[in-house]
Amino acid sequence: MQNSTEKYLRTEKLPHIWCAGCGNGIVLGAMVRAFDKMDCDQNNTVIVSGIGCSSRAAGYMDFNTLHTTHGRALAFATGIKMAKPNINVFVIMGDGDATAIGGNHLIHAARRNIDLTTIIFNNQIYGMTGGQYSPLTPLESIATTAPYKTIERNFDLPELAKAAGATYIARSTTYHAAMLTNLIVAGATHKGFSLIEAVTACPVSFGRRNKMGSGYDMLMWQKEHAVSAEKAKNLTPEEMQEKFVIGELYKTNAPEYTEVYDRLIERAQGKI
Repeated sequence: MQNSTEKYLRTEKLPHIWCAGCGNGIVLGAMVRAFDKMDCDQNNTVIVSGIGCSSRAAGYMDFNTLHTTHGRALAFATGIKMAKPNINVFVIMGDGDATAIGGNHLIHAARRNIDLTTIIFNNQIYGMTGGQYSPLTPLESIATTAPYKTIERNFDLPELAKAAGATYIARSTTYHAAMLTNLIVAGATHKGFSLIEAVTACPVSFGRRNKMGSGYDMLMWQKEHAVSAEKAKNLTPEEMQEKFVIGELYKTNAPEYTEVYDRLIERAQGKI
């Protein structure tokens, strides 16, 4: 008997290619369970990904999918949404894909508040291309391009998205997979640009070099360092040292870009 979530998967493409201990399969599972909760219409949904370990997830899901160029997933997704505003569009990117080469597209998609649901797999490294550090690699981490540790401060992705204009922002981890599913549902049902950061583990390119242990050990690290948004309100800055906040972090309402654009067309045509 088929599991209710299996219809959202291209099961003939499984098993996946991710390394043992990688958390990307957990994020994929959270997405599929979110689609199931929403009873997602596969014919009215597009999943767009860029390049990298995380972006391979699009190929495992049975929707209209685009595996696009590095850093440009949001540009392709914007074009789809502008052409067909009623389509549900999900965007999958990695931390380097989204915030380095794709950083320009990220801030402007957020600024426009276009109705896209963006899920960023943050494994804190360029995993597929050789272990280079990314804009989300923590300060003083070891990478192939930082053998003596990184000296650049990493972005706080939710704060970056908020400053750029995103109207729904959340973060979870692969340890907190059930929460991640619920946040994806909340982001997808929000009208406007939604960003969900999924903190995941790369035991091969990041964990091994930084002596974080196995995939299991890195899951436990997530458990020990993540603090719920509700609990974080009552903690001092000292208590929050080396911790990060998970849950729904920001939500507001603002005009959605495709709706505003449609009104602009009507105005230009003299209809309003």
